[in-house]
Amino acid sequence: MVASVAKALFERGKIDFVVCFSPSRAVSQSVSTTFSRILGKSFNGQIGAAGGSYTYQSMATLPKDLWRVLSDHRVLVVLDEIHHCSGSNSDDLALGNSWGRTILERIQGHASFTIALSGTPWRTDNTPIALARYTQPDGELHCDYEYGLQRAVLDGVCRAPNIVLTDNREIHLKSSELGLKTYSSIRDTIKQGHISYPDFLYRNEVIDHTLSEASKKLLEIREQVPAAAGLVVAATVAHAEQIADRLSALGERPVVVTCRTPEAHQIINNFRTSCDRWIISVGMISEGTDIPRLQVCCHLSRIRTELHFRQVLGRILRRQAGEPPEVGGWLYVLAESSLTEFARRINDDLPEQNVVSFSPRSSKQNEDDASEYAVFAEDDEATEWGFSIDATGTWLSGPGQTGQKETTELSMSNHYWSEILSLFEDRIV
Repeated sequence: MVASVAKALFERGKIDFVVCFSPSRAVSQSVSTTFSRILGKSFNGQIGAAGGSYTYQSMATLPKDLWRVLSDHRVLVVLDEIHHCSGSNSDDLALGNSWGRTILERIQGHASFTIALSGTPWRTDNTPIALARYTQPDGELHCDYEYGLQRAVLDGVCRAPNIVLTDNREIHLKSSELGLKTYSSIRDTIKQGHISYPDFLYRNEVIDHTLSEASKKLLEIREQVPAAAGLVVAATVAHAEQIADRLSALGERPVVVTCRTPEAHQIINNFRTSCDRWIISVGMISEGTDIPRLQVCCHLSRIRTELHFRQVLGRILRRQAGEPPEVGGWLYVLAESSLTEFARRINDDLPEQNVVSFSPRSSKQNEDDASEYAVFAEDDEATEWGFSIDATGTWLSGPGQTGQKETTELSMSNHYWSEILSLFEDRIV
C-alpha cells in the first residue's frame, strides 16, 4: 500500500526520494524488494535509485549526508512497525528510546511526508509511540487511517483466522506430602504454581499433539494450495531442535532458523519461494516477515504478550493471488489464560465469524492407573514435590533421589505424563 502511495507521489511530482525504516534486516530487504517492484526502479539507496530501505538499528551509524537529504529534497519517510519507537515532544526525554528520539529530532519537521505504520499499535511498556497522537484525558491512540482485520478479510486481503486452543481436561499431580491433585485444564494447573507454562511447552506429548493436529490441517490445505507451508514459533534454540526431531519423526524435513543459524535471512528467503512444508523459528519470523504461503502456525513460544500473539498470527493471514477464498489461516496455541484472552479479542474483531467448538481427542483413562506414577514440579518446588523440570525440558532429581532409584522414578514420571496428557481437546475460536 505504501509503495503505491509513493508511486502516486512520484507521478504527481510531489517527492524526489523515499526513505524507509523497519525493525529488522529481513523486513528491510522485503521492503526494498516491494518498492523496487512497484516503482519500477532500484531501491538500494545508491545514485539513480528511488530511495533506500534501512533498519532502525542503523540510524545511529547512517552518514550525515543521508539526513541532509531530508532537508534539501522532498522526501517521503516510511516508518514500519512504528511501535518499536517510543517518544513524545514533551521535555521528558526519558519517555522515549533512542530510535524514537532520532525520529523526533531528525525526521519530524524535516521530511516532506511521513507515513508511520503498525499492525500492533501499542507498546507493552505503555510509553507513547513516536509521532503518535493521543486523545486527552483518556490517552487513546488516534490513527489517521485504520484498516482492521475485519475489513481486510472482507476485502480478500487477509485470510480468516482460526485459532485452535489446545487444552487437557484431566491433569494429575502427585506427591507423598500433598497426595494426588487433579486439575481440569492447563490454566488451572498453572494457576496453582506447581507447573509453569514452559513446562508444558517442552513436553513431547504436548509438542506431538500440537504438531500432529497442525500437520493434518496443513496436508488438508495443500490439497487446494500445494505450496502452503507451516511455521512453528519455538521458545529457545534447544526447543527448536527438539521440535525438529519430533517433526522428523512424522516424516517431515523441517527448516530451522535461529539467531545461531548461519545465513538465516537467506534461508528464510529461500523458504519463501520453496515447496518445503515446515519452518521452525526462534525470534526470526515474527513481525513484518512476508511469507504468504505460510497458512498454519504452532505458537510454542514462551512469550505471552498480545503484541507478540498478533504478530505471530499475522504471519499466516497474508492471502496470495488466486488463493481459494474459503482457505483460512490456522493458529495452534495452548489454552493458557493470557493466550486464550488474546484469542477471544481476535474473535471480537470478527463478530460475523464467531465459531467455537470442542473436539475431545481420546477416551478417559482409568483413574486408578494414575496412583502408581511419580510426578514433577518446578525447580523451586522440588523440596515439596520431589522432582523438577528445568527451562530446557531436562529432568532434574529432587532431594535425596540418586542412582538407580532416580532413573526408575524419572521413567515412571514420563509414563505418568504420557497417560494423563493424552486427554487433549481442541477448542476452535
